[in-house]
Formats: sequence, C-alpha cells, structure tokens
Amino acid sequence: MQQLNYHHLLYFWTVAKAGSLGGGAKTLNLTPQTISAQLRTLEDALGEQLFDRSGRKLTMTDTGRLVYDYADDIFALGRELIDALQGQPIGRPLRLAIGVADVLPKLVAHRLIEPALHLEEEVQIKCFEAKTERLLAHLAVHELDVVLSDAPIPSTANIRAFNHMLGECGVTVMAAPVLLPRYRKGFPQSLHEAPFLLPSEGTTLRRSLTQWFDRIGVHPRVVGEFEDSALLKVFGQAGSGVFAVPSVVTKEVQRQYQVRRIGEADGIVERFYALSVERKIQHPAVTAICDAARQTLFA
Repeated sequence: MQQLNYHHLLYFWTVAKAGSLGGGAKTLNLTPQTISAQLRTLEDALGEQLFDRSGRKLTMTDTGRLVYDYADDIFALGRELIDALQGQPIGRPLRLAIGVADVLPKLVAHRLIEPALHLEEEVQIKCFEAKTERLLAHLAVHELDVVLSDAPIPSTANIRAFNHMLGECGVTVMAAPVLLPRYRKGFPQSLHEAPFLLPSEGTTLRRSLTQWFDRIGVHPRVVGEFEDSALLKVFGQAGSGVFAVPSVVTKEVQRQYQVRRIGEADGIVERFYALSVERKIQHPAVTAICDAARQTLFA
C-alpha cells in the first residue's frame, strides 16, 4: 500500500462528519467534484471502498467507519500537538470502545454503560452495535475494549476471551393500558391466543419465552417479530400486542412507553455479560461498568 496521504484522509473525515459531499466541500472550501476525485484516490490507495453511494447520499461502509475512527484519533492528536506548542493545557479523555450485541435491549445497555460516564476521569465512549460474532472479531484485534451481551461467548467462537457475568434478573410481561383488563386477570393463562410481540428467532429471550409458553401450556398469537427491541416497544406502546422485557428495566419501560406490568414470567432468568480478552479487567471504565452492575443494577 502507498504511504497514506493525510490530505485525502482529511477530506474523507470532513465529508464523513458533514454527512454529505456538499457539506464537506463547503467546510473545506473546495468544489464537490474535487472532493469526490480525492476520495476515490484515497479508496484506490487503500484498496477499499469507504462509502456506499446512492445518488447524492453517502453511507460509510464498515471499512469507512474503521478508517473514520482512526482519522478521528489522528486529527485529535494533531489538535493536541498545536495546543501543546501554544502552551495550552491538554488532557485526553479516557477512551472506551464498547460493542453492544444487537439483541441487548437498549435500556439495559444504557443502564450498564452509564456508570462509566461518572468516573472522576473524563471518559469518551464509542458504542458499536452488531451481531455478537462480529463484535467478537473486533474484540480479538483490540478494536473494542469490551462487548456487552445477553449470552456468554459461543463455544464455536475462535477467540481467546473471557465471560464476566454482570448479573441476572427476571422477565416482566407488559402491555399498553388498553390491553390490561383482558390479560392481567388470570395471568399467565390469559396469554393463550393473546397478540404477542416477540424478539427475533435465535435470541436468548425468544428461546426462554418459547420454553415458558410450552411449560405453562399457552400459545399466544405472534403478531410481530423484531430485531430491534426499541421498535418492539413502540408497537407495544401502540397496543399492537403484549411483550416481555428484563425486569431490571421495568420502571424505565413504563415511564418511557406509557405501558403497564401484566405479570412476571416465572422461571425465566435473563443473564448479562461483559466479554473481554482480559481475564482480569484492567480498563477503569469497564471496571466501573462491572462493579455498578453487580453491586447496584442486579444487586
């Protein structure tokens, strides 16, 4: 590969920050045609496509996001160098790159990560959401400091990493107020043929709910399956069906989505893990996440 052209990298970084070729060109005081040509030169030099182009819309590829993260660090160091030469105080925040498994409910992820922002030292977090297997690949090459998941590392994963259990909780069945009179009375048998919103196949919660339905002898009517837990709750808020959440975030779900508790899914236990390449966690922000989860959130 040729030596990296930092001018071209700056053009890419600026366009990515602006979100469009026109916005980047305006910031750099160059024509869009010039910027476009320089971006293609950078892509040719790297041997990778950095943007997916659809008309005037630019979306970063996976490689583009990786290059952007490095560019962000490179230009941050450049700004620090100028500050240092000018005698201005410098102080880099502690960086924390977190992988969040796409099956992990957003509210749980927030509750887990939030303690990292309350350290005495300033912390800057970068969160990446993807399938666990993909996140583990980034963890293996130290692009991530930790991965948060609702399951331990799969036995098929070709990576030396460690499971750090953060805690466990039950599962609460919830619904919009309009559905409560019908399904709260006689719960859980009342769920037989009830409209149910389920997480997608292959998730831990989906498997647990399916086993629970079989155990109590009810067969809800599945009206929706969702990869995105937040979207599932929006449908639940609209009264489209009954749904289940980890009990640790019941209060937040009630407040944010104006839904109410129907009952507890007895026998279901949701467990949450921090996955790390370290047997003994050293990163202070990851330590804060683990300690707060065990001592407060799941205590």
